[in-house]
Amino acid sequence: MLIATTPAPGHIVSMVEVARALTRRGHEVRWYTGRAFRDRVERTGAHFEPMSARLDYGGKSREEAFPGHAGLTGLASFTTGIRDIFYRTAPGQMKDLLAVLERFPADCLLSDDMCYGACFASEHTGIPLAWLNNSVYILGSRDTAPLGRGLPPRSSPLGRVRNALLRRLGDHVMMRGLRREADSTRALVNLPRLDTGAMENIARPPSLYLMGTVPSFEFPRSDLLPGTHFVGGLHGPPPDDFDPPGWWEELHDGRPVVLLTQGTTANDVDWLLVPAVRALADQDVLVVVTTGSGLDVHRIRPLPDNVRLERFVPYPHLLPHVDVMVTNGGYNGVNAALAHGVPLVVAPRSEENPDVAARVKWAGAGVVLRGRAVSETGLRDAVTTVLGDPRYRRRAHALSVEHQTRDAPRRAAELIESMAGYQGQIPTGGVTR
Repeated sequence: MLIATTPAPGHIVSMVEVARALTRRGHEVRWYTGRAFRDRVERTGAHFEPMSARLDYGGKSREEAFPGHAGLTGLASFTTGIRDIFYRTAPGQMKDLLAVLERFPADCLLSDDMCYGACFASEHTGIPLAWLNNSVYILGSRDTAPLGRGLPPRSSPLGRVRNALLRRLGDHVMMRGLRREADSTRALVNLPRLDTGAMENIARPPSLYLMGTVPSFEFPRSDLLPGTHFVGGLHGPPPDDFDPPGWWEELHDGRPVVLLTQGTTANDVDWLLVPAVRALADQDVLVVVTTGSGLDVHRIRPLPDNVRLERFVPYPHLLPHVDVMVTNGGYNGVNAALAHGVPLVVAPRSEENPDVAARVKWAGAGVVLRGRAVSETGLRDAVTTVLGDPRYRRRAHALSVEHQTRDAPRRAAELIESMAGYQGQIPTGGVTR
């Protein structure tokens, strides 16, 4: 089996558990991605296949890898990111993968759902392809609005008219340049134009679409892609070598614990971290801030007495102690919180964050803050609301129970094996919700 992933943490994290499950079941697995992730790949038992240096931006922030993206927000950030990060890298990824397949004739390909070089390689060779999502379900539907708008689903006749009008506006106005980019990218690799909507005309859909979440966190659709399966969260077990920080016992001192994070991609601390720290400084809560790497944390110093700052704390260890997570809406972090029954306050800004936030609101598992800026008052009120209203924790708990009923790595491995064994034919059962 050949795995291919975009060289970014959010596209790697869920794949780790699936790769480990496949190697433990005796399969020979090779994994193509950026060099920054070599250790993680090899710890799964997979053989590392390096991405060409000119395609490999692993370990860099978006602005470091793509300097022209600095300062972009909203639609410009979304479309430019899709074009440069995913479309324009796909031909080179395909070339790399075809070279790997020459010496390693895999039975199937497994990729994240935006590694389009893998899609192109599958189209050229006929090797069955499975996607593992790294965010919300990306294919269009008559029952949902297009991605990027953060709108709830509507399947009524009037709602479907709304969805169709928004798709038409997106396809022919807002996403017109992206459609042209997709067409020219496919032409570069000698593949025909696809007559589909924006965000879908870059690649044909896979034989198998694995969603690393539970059905209750994704909008219902009457036209879900056949071969879609909700396998549950892929967050991994707690690491054995965890060394708790010195303040760890404070998690048990009776104060509500608020986890504040911007995930692995967003690096503008003034958007969320700064106002949130200030908003909660005088509250009777313990605030744990996790920064990831590359954040300019001097903007939130000096730290208030109730704030603890760490670059990284493993979620399996921390989340069981958390009462509410405040986040910009990164998909993996949100799902990790819900898998542990933690309700949310979400302040989305760009990329697919508004769509993740819309699902949090639709599922009843948290409060969503909208607007061009996040106010201290709005954040404080949102945290107070989530802590004080038991409905949010009940909904988060229900999603946690749903996660616990699924053995996601095992189910994903079984489905991939079936796809490989039946040359792209999904087992009887079609869509698993």
